[in-house]
Amino acid sequence: MDGKNRDDITPGLKVAIVLKKDQRSGTKTEGIVKDLLTNSKFHPHGIKVRLEDGQVGRVAEILE
Repeated sequence: MDGKNRDDITPGLKVAIVLKKDQRSGTKTEGIVKDLLTNSKFHPHGIKVRLEDGQVGRVAEILE
């Protein structure tokens, strides 16, 4: 699953995100979702989340 639909993402889910600094290279960072930062139901580039370690990025892939 990709991370474009807000309903698919919940706190505690393991995801791969793309950080702002990695948008050009597409490098993914894995982590556990702490907060959802995007309010809309859908976002074409992925729902923005904060991981438990504090990093913020858009969900590229749901791993669980």
